[in-house]
Amino acid sequence: MQVEDFLQHITNSVDYDGQIVRAERLPAREAQFGELSEPLSAPVREMLAQRGIERLYTHQVAAIEAVRRGESVAVVTSTASGKTLCYNIPVIEKLLADPQSRAIYLFPTKALAQDQLRGLENFVDPASGIDLKAGTYDGDTPTSLRRSLRDEGNVILTNPDMLHCGILPNHSRWAHFIERLSFVVVDEIHTYRGIFGSNVANVIRRLRRICQHYDANPIFILASATIGNPAEHAEKLIGKPITLVDNDGAPHGPKSFVLWNPPYLDDSRMARRSPNIEAQRLMTSLIADENVQTITFARARVTAELLYRYVQDALRERDPRLAETIRPYRGGYLPEDRRAIEKLLFEGELMGVTSTNALELGIDIGSLDASLIVGYPGSIASTWQEAGRAGRGSEESLAVLIAHNRPIDQYLMHHPEYFFGQNPERAVIDPENPFILYRHLRCAMQELPLTGRDTELFGENIGGIMEILAEEGQAKEIKGAWYWTGPSAPALDVNLRNADDHNYVIQDITDESQVIGQIDEWGAFSMLHNEAIYLHGGQTYMVEKLDLEQRIAYVRSGDFDYYTVAVDRTDIRLLDVPEEPPVEQPWRISQVGYGPVEVTSLVYMFRKIKFYQQDSIGFGNLDLPAQTLDTMAMWIVPPREALRRIRSYHRDPAEALLGVANALGGVLGLHVICESSDVGTTIDTSNLLSPAIFIYDRYPGGLGFARKCYDLVEEILTATLELIEECPCENGCPSCVGSPLPRFQPSAEDIDSRGQVPDKEAALCLLHDMLEREPYEPPLPPGYAEQAEPAAVPAATDVVAGPALEIKPLPEYVARKIRSQIHDLQQRRRHH
Repeated sequence: MQVEDFLQHITNSVDYDGQIVRAERLPAREAQFGELSEPLSAPVREMLAQRGIERLYTHQVAAIEAVRRGESVAVVTSTASGKTLCYNIPVIEKLLADPQSRAIYLFPTKALAQDQLRGLENFVDPASGIDLKAGTYDGDTPTSLRRSLRDEGNVILTNPDMLHCGILPNHSRWAHFIERLSFVVVDEIHTYRGIFGSNVANVIRRLRRICQHYDANPIFILASATIGNPAEHAEKLIGKPITLVDNDGAPHGPKSFVLWNPPYLDDSRMARRSPNIEAQRLMTSLIADENVQTITFARARVTAELLYRYVQDALRERDPRLAETIRPYRGGYLPEDRRAIEKLLFEGELMGVTSTNALELGIDIGSLDASLIVGYPGSIASTWQEAGRAGRGSEESLAVLIAHNRPIDQYLMHHPEYFFGQNPERAVIDPENPFILYRHLRCAMQELPLTGRDTELFGENIGGIMEILAEEGQAKEIKGAWYWTGPSAPALDVNLRNADDHNYVIQDITDESQVIGQIDEWGAFSMLHNEAIYLHGGQTYMVEKLDLEQRIAYVRSGDFDYYTVAVDRTDIRLLDVPEEPPVEQPWRISQVGYGPVEVTSLVYMFRKIKFYQQDSIGFGNLDLPAQTLDTMAMWIVPPREALRRIRSYHRDPAEALLGVANALGGVLGLHVICESSDVGTTIDTSNLLSPAIFIYDRYPGGLGFARKCYDLVEEILTATLELIEECPCENGCPSCVGSPLPRFQPSAEDIDSRGQVPDKEAALCLLHDMLEREPYEPPLPPGYAEQAEPAAVPAATDVVAGPALEIKPLPEYVARKIRSQIHDLQQRRRHH
């Protein structure tokens, strides 16, 4: 495509209003080749030559040399850089030297495993003498094929879920395969983060344990997109040292990368034009005017469906035939529907697709020319992955990042050099999280008895967990070994991808009752509550009933002109856990801490928003049970003097705290790879002697996100100040200080229909003090002629410490009764 001509066409259109913040032209890069110390075998050289590969890139050479030395490696290079050869060549060479050797390939999705199988089969020449017996082993594999792959296959392509619940629990049937296992390939390791990554790390430790049982010692070959801590993450994932290979030698064609910021709607500089509308116009123009095959990535399922509907409507007005050449793609669709869309894309039958990050990974969907990314994906690594879906080859391509009106998006719009510079993000996992670990120890015991040697794999907490499992009748110690005595198939109790095992089924009752998808409990409460509008396949559905006992959402299709957004409230409480006391220390003039907390979240209402608009057209109250979470949090306690100084300018310290918390939550993703659903922020005045900003992990027991924030508090708060200072708004907006303050009655005039936006000037005043910058003196609000003295009476946000309470223990029976009553109250609250 002619990118410059298209951008010229766009900038000359009537809808253009200066949206292009930066258009970075990335030049083509020449290949860098290397030479192996020992040449490849003749059959492998012939197979490469048949595909036009005469020489290997530098990173491919480095990976192959390390594997030949018996080292486990992690290859971290750009999209479409030939990482697949870094593991296919060693595996094929081993099969040539030892036809009895075996390999397991792990991919995060079934679709990627099936795609890589096609690539492997196309690569291996039947005339090479290799008896390749490869196949995908997943939930879609027929029973008869599973048996032949297990008994006769030499390369198994699967996913962590199947390894966890299908292979490891039945390892005795796989003994012939495992004892000959030479390689374990783990692709796309940057996706193994958070709860999923922590679970997969334990699955890999269980695999290594089974391998030791059969005297196998496979080499691990890992591949990843660029992240900030590749060696640390890879070693934490597999639990053993690795050799890092990151000298990317692959070439790439020229790419224009555009940062696109939707314009303000009016002179108030509060709200911006919808990024969905911007994406719809760009995608429509690329398809209808330029005949360019385009993929558009959205951050949420509902957005992918909205975009599909918007673009289809626009194309129908231009050419009804074009309206039939686009599709939506996301998780929640049935597997056969997703495969059909992938096939149409690969064969060039579709001109466009609107997708969640389900198509971010390396599934071969053909050569696309343009990638539109609606909203920052949460990490620079993911952004480049999505941009890399266009331009796989030497042809020129286009990538456009369309900013949301969120703090992190706007930070990147004002700091394009950050985006195009070094990537500082770190992937976070916590394999030793006890809430995760105990589930895998149950599985490990069922596979083989646990002994003291297993602390090398699982950490030092396993002894305490074993005692608890023994008390629950699920473990028994016999001569120093722990045996499983619980119910059969404990692996079925563990969902690797979600901390919540309570998934809800979505059942369409329009005509004949049929299941159209499923979703976790958190998503069900926010997307499938009663009267919610649910989008699926471009069709709108009204939720008639969310059955909490049966975990079924009953939906009926209809022609609705609006969608719904849930509103929730969060409370937090510090937990007194003697075994895990909080860590606290001074930071500049503030106090920071890290420790266990209980978070209670309640979805209590929803808003109705008209399609193509951002205004609310109504709201409704909800009666859902509260969700309680025991997790880890870090907190920041600003000095009281800073809060008093804010009040001296007739401004509210509560607004300053909320504004800082919102902006801080927005920039977290620049330092730690996390989704917005991984971390929460809130303000609390009830736990400590002063108001505090809390940042908490949204997973039981925590996964390390809050801990990283505790360690990086200086960098994160500095970025928070830069974000707010550089926002062009006058009094605060969702791009900087974020969400409005909650209010009892919603209003359609508010940005998010809950209340006024937090005070930007108060937030700046607080951050300057906390970072010990030159004091910031905000102007007085309208109606105040002069500066007031600090209030003599403490406000609710300035708790003054009094004499310490004298703690006198209650009689045990009284304490026991009170605990019982508190427990009954909690149960009643959850029920109602």
